[in-house]
Amino acid sequence: MDRYARGGFNITYEERVDPRALRARRIARAQEQRDRAGLDAILVWKDENQRYLTDLRPQIIHGKSTALNGALLIEGKAPILFCSGGERDRVDRTMPWIGEVHTIPIVEERALVDGLVKDILGPVLHQYGLAEAKLGLDEGNMVFVKALERHFPKLALEDGDTPMQLARRIKLPEEIVMLEEATAIADAVCATATATVADGVRECDVVAEAMHTLYTLGGEYSHVTTPFVASGEHMAPPNRICSDKLIRNGDLVFIDIGAAWNGYFGDMARTVLCGEHASDDQKKVYTAVYESLKAGIAEMRPGRTNKQSAEAFIGAADRYGLGGRYLSLFIGHGVGIGANEPPYVGETLPGAPTYEFEPGMVFAIEPLIWVEGIRGGGGVRLEEMVLVTEDGPHVMSRAPFDERLMLG
Repeated sequence: MDRYARGGFNITYEERVDPRALRARRIARAQEQRDRAGLDAILVWKDENQRYLTDLRPQIIHGKSTALNGALLIEGKAPILFCSGGERDRVDRTMPWIGEVHTIPIVEERALVDGLVKDILGPVLHQYGLAEAKLGLDEGNMVFVKALERHFPKLALEDGDTPMQLARRIKLPEEIVMLEEATAIADAVCATATATVADGVRECDVVAEAMHTLYTLGGEYSHVTTPFVASGEHMAPPNRICSDKLIRNGDLVFIDIGAAWNGYFGDMARTVLCGEHASDDQKKVYTAVYESLKAGIAEMRPGRTNKQSAEAFIGAADRYGLGGRYLSLFIGHGVGIGANEPPYVGETLPGAPTYEFEPGMVFAIEPLIWVEGIRGGGGVRLEEMVLVTEDGPHVMSRAPFDERLMLG
């Protein structure tokens, strides 16, 4: 399998990913996990799960995720799509692999949700013998759950998200190809953003130029809905949006925009310097994060654990007296058709599990250390896309680091 991005076009002069084969293999993965969980069916609403099963790329409406489109996975049948009326005509004309599709309302207003369960979803459940089944649900509005319980009192609702997470955890070879391409676009987006950084440019100006590159290269959207560009004191503590703040000489500028391509996310980020001269305090923070990044990634190999990797991150920062200055968030997360998904590295909240790294896992590794009171900002994050292989970690992202910020 290639360890680089060949290009995003559907060309004839070389073999690339066959989307039909990839869909079939993803569905088989999900069916295997459904069966292992003892579920008769799984009903999904989360964007990443419905895309994993159906490949529908829908319009995204802010605040309506899990309320617009869904899919039902049952044994021996292609996933059944439940989609917004705004998608239906396109689905009928351009997605021939969808054998059964039903138009639904936004899953929000009680009367419409009741009609959805009674008159749209209900007949499907009856048709396939699922009225008294064990149905996995990944996520659902309370009004929807209550309607299910009211109309199908013998239906057993179970966790359907964990089986989908397990299906998605180890990436298929074709998915890794998609992730390489998404990461290449994310690198290009970051390069545009970095080139835009200058004294007197606003954070939002940097995002505007970068998003132009994203769409020019065929990206679907940024990794996060709110592209993250924070400069100077806005990174200590992190201001996780872009604003109208002017970037000034001597500022550290953090750029985290990423890219989605063909449903898969490339999530990488860099901190760069505006100007020519950084302070020793800024260099100290940057070098601590850089060395932490390298140390933690080195542990990402089969047989090692996310806990051991997290310890390496913190241990490297400790050499600079900064091991206790990490952002109160995980240090890394899984990434794939989900922008942010388990497993996590460096999660410290109650219940955080320990995992062994396995070949095919893909992570966005993003240590962030911030120190308040440093002129021009003392917050640094560096982020890499990392594939775990039999031979150890393969870093997908290639954007350069800012050598002006390294201690000599």
